[in-house]
Amino acid sequence: MKNITIALISLVFFSSVIAQDNSVPFEKSIFKERKDEFKIAVDHLEKAEVIYVNYPPSMWSQAIEDFEKAYAFNPKNAPLNYKLGDCYLHSNYKTKSLKFFQDAYKLNPSIQMDIHYKMGRGYHMSSMFEKAIKEYKIHLTKITGKDAELQKKLVNKLITECTTAIEMVNNPIRVWVDNLGKNINSPYPDYAAQISADESVIIYTSRRPSEYSEEAINGMYNEDIYISERDEKGNWQEGKLISERINVKENDAISGLSPDGNTLFVYYHSGKDGGNLYQSFKTEEGWSKPKDLGKNVNTNKSWDTDASLSYDGKRLYFVSDKEGTMGGRDIWYSDWDADKEAWGKSTNMGAPLNTEYDEVGIFMHPDGKTMYFSSDGHKGMGSFDIYSSEMKEDSTWSEPVNIGYPVCTPDADVFFNVSASGIHGYYASFREDGEGEKDLYMITFLGKPKKPLLSGEDNLIASITKPVVEEIVQTKLEVHVKNLSILKGKVLDAETKKPLLATVEMSDNTMGKLVSEFKTESESGKFLISLPAGKNYGIAVKSEGYLFHSENFDIPADAGYQEYEKVILMKKVKVGESIVLRNIFFDLDKYDLKDESQTELDRLYNLLVENPTLEIEISGHTDTQGSAGYNQQLSEDRAKAVVDYLVAFGIARERFEFKGYGEAKPMITDAEIYKMKSRTQKDEAHAQNRRTEFKILKF
Repeated sequence: MKNITIALISLVFFSSVIAQDNSVPFEKSIFKERKDEFKIAVDHLEKAEVIYVNYPPSMWSQAIEDFEKAYAFNPKNAPLNYKLGDCYLHSNYKTKSLKFFQDAYKLNPSIQMDIHYKMGRGYHMSSMFEKAIKEYKIHLTKITGKDAELQKKLVNKLITECTTAIEMVNNPIRVWVDNLGKNINSPYPDYAAQISADESVIIYTSRRPSEYSEEAINGMYNEDIYISERDEKGNWQEGKLISERINVKENDAISGLSPDGNTLFVYYHSGKDGGNLYQSFKTEEGWSKPKDLGKNVNTNKSWDTDASLSYDGKRLYFVSDKEGTMGGRDIWYSDWDADKEAWGKSTNMGAPLNTEYDEVGIFMHPDGKTMYFSSDGHKGMGSFDIYSSEMKEDSTWSEPVNIGYPVCTPDADVFFNVSASGIHGYYASFREDGEGEKDLYMITFLGKPKKPLLSGEDNLIASITKPVVEEIVQTKLEVHVKNLSILKGKVLDAETKKPLLATVEMSDNTMGKLVSEFKTESESGKFLISLPAGKNYGIAVKSEGYLFHSENFDIPADAGYQEYEKVILMKKVKVGESIVLRNIFFDLDKYDLKDESQTELDRLYNLLVENPTLEIEISGHTDTQGSAGYNQQLSEDRAKAVVDYLVAFGIARERFEFKGYGEAKPMITDAEIYKMKSRTQKDEAHAQNRRTEFKILKF
C-alpha cells in the first residue's frame, strides 16, 4: 500500500464559494494601487503552481519559497494558504503547515473537501493528538465515492496512531542526544548512518556538492557516500568521500555495513525501474568496485534497498517490494551459498515482522538475534516508527516492540543503527540547532538528565520526509546493555612486528563447527569480530608460512557487553617455535579430551598433513594448585591424550614427542599472581598456566 498522504490527495478538490468565503483572490482590480507588486507576486504564484500541479508531493517543498513570496503580498487568499500548508506538510518543516491550513479554513471553510484531514495532519505532526483525532473524525463523515472504504481505513489508522502517541508520550524512554558535529554534518542533508560494531567507523549518505554531484537535481544534489573514523582521542575526523569506485555521478547511498566495517552495501538508483543493492569489500587497494548482489536479491522492476549482514556474514537481510510481498516493502533474507559463491534464493520473513504496509531501514544487531527496523504497519505514533524484534530459540521472531518516544515521533523515523553495546543509537534528525538540513545524531540510552531534541530520519531513497523537532523531558525506562563481546586487534609478524594479511576463523566449540571466517586488513592487520553471548568460541588466526594462533572465549549468556583487544604475534614455521593450543579442553583433574577440543585438534591435524616433514613436541602444563607430583603426572597424561588422538587419525607416532612439565613452566609466576588484587584476576592467571602446547622439533 502506498503512502497515506498520497492516497488521500487523490480526493477531488473543489472551491465552492459560499457566504462565509472571506478569501481575497489574486485579481488585478483589487490591487490597483500595487500593480508592480501584484505582477511580481503573481509571477511567484505561477512558478510555484507549476511544481505543485505537475510534480509529486516529495518535490513540493521546492515551491515553498515562491508561495511564501506570493503569501507576503496577499496572506488572505484561502487557496494559497491551503497549498502553502500542503507544501510544508511534505517538507522538513511539517508543523508549519498547521497555521496555513487553519487560516485557509477560516477564510473559506469549503476551501477543499479534505481540509479537516489536512488540519488533522498538521495537528498530528505538531503532537496535538486530541485535536488531530477530532479533525480526522470530522473528515470521516465527509468521505464518499468508490474508494471511500479504503480512505476510511487509512484515516482510522491515523486516529489509532494518535491514540498510541498519547500513550507513548505519557511513558517516554530515557534518552539524550548529541549532534555528531561539523566534521560529519554539513549544511546539506546528511543521513542513513552505518556504524561499525565498536563505533570506530561511520559511513553515511550526504547530498552536499562534490566532484561527483556538481549540479543540483530537482533542487537537491545527488547522493554521495562519506566515511569518517575516530582519532586516538575518540573524536570524529572530517568526513571524506569514500571512494571513486563507489561514488558515481548518479545517486549512490549507503545501505548497510558489516559489524567489522569491512563489507559495504550500496544502493544505486539511476531513475529507471527502482533501485538495486551492490556489495563492496575493503581490500589492500581500498574499497572494491561494487558488485551486483545477483538475481536472487535484485530484480529489474522492484525497489531493493536497505541491507544488513548477520554477525557471521552468512545471512543477508534486505528490503524489497518484489513479487511476493505482503503489501508494500517487506523484509527478506538470503543465505550465502558457498558452493556457488553467491547469495541464495530470497525468502520473505513474513509475519510478525512484515505487514500489509511498508517495512524499511533494516538493521541486524551483531548480537545475532536482535533486529531493528522501521514500519508503517505496526503499532506506532505516526508514519514510520522504529521497532525491535528478537529471534527465539526455534528461529521464529518475537512480536515487534516500538522502541519508544521520543526516539519515535509522529513522522517518519528510519535507518536506526545501534552500537554493539546497545548503549548508543545513531540516526538523522532535522532541528534548528543543527548544521543546516538533516544532521546525524548519537542517541545515548540512560544518559545523564538532559532535555533531548529528537525526531526521525528522512530516507530520501524512499521519499520519506522529516518531522520537526520537539522538546521532551525524559523519564523512566531502563535499557540494558547487550550480551555481546567484541574482539578486535591486530595480527603482526612476531619478529618484524609488521602487519599481516591473515584469515581469522571463529568456531563454535560446543557444536564443533566453523561459524565464520574473516580477513584482516592487509595494510594494518586489524580485525574485529562480534561474539554473541551464550557460546564457547574458538578463534584461530592463520597466515601462509606461519603457525596458527588460537584463542578461547567462553561467553556466558548473561555476560553483558565487553570488548577485548589483542595484538596477535604470528610465529613462522621453524624449528624451536611453539604455540599454545587454547582450544584443547579437559574435565577437571582428568585427561580425557572433551568434545569441544575437536576443532582445534583438526587444525593441528591439517597442519601436520600439509607439512609431512614436521615433527613436534606436545606438552602439558598445570598451575601450582595441588601437589607437584600429581600435577606432573596429569600434565603428561594430557599431552599423551593429544598425541594418541592424532595417531588414531593416521599421523605417524614417530613424528611426536609428548612431555608433561607440570607446574615447572608457568606463563605467570606465583609471585605475580600473589600481587593481583582480585580473585577473578588470580583465577584467570591460573587458567593461563593450565595449557597444552606444541613445539616444532624438526622441519
